[in-house]
Amino acid sequence: QVQLVESGGGLVQAGGSLRLSCAASGSIFSINDVGWYRQAPGKLRERVALITSSGTTNYADSVKGRFTSSRDGAKNTVYLQMNSLKPEDTAVYYCNADVSELTVWGGRGKTRGYWGQGTQVTVSP
Repeated sequence: QVQLVESGGGLVQAGGSLRLSCAASGSIFSINDVGWYRQAPGKLRERVALITSSGTTNYADSVKGRFTSSRDGAKNTVYLQMNSLKPEDTAVYYCNADVSELTVWGGRGKTRGYWGQGTQVTVSP
């Protein structure tokens, strides 16, 4: 089994910064694409960033130029650096990772999608 644990959320004033982390643990062969999503009250969950296994990134227009995703393969951790935060960035942020599991023989097993538990980001005016 694989677990994703997010951290780094909190309360920040507009214009401030936060860095979210998404750490994977368990029987991992490889972590493939990882998406960052957010869901504000009364709104649908939306993807704000994607980072592929090779490090290619893609961002929603609403966060482009302000958010940056990166990954540390050695730590099985993906980050979302959020700068110039706005009140409309307030939401619960989730990571979603496609993870290839490690078999007992040390090879690549099934690839499944996993969600983190979410972390609250609140930006005050």
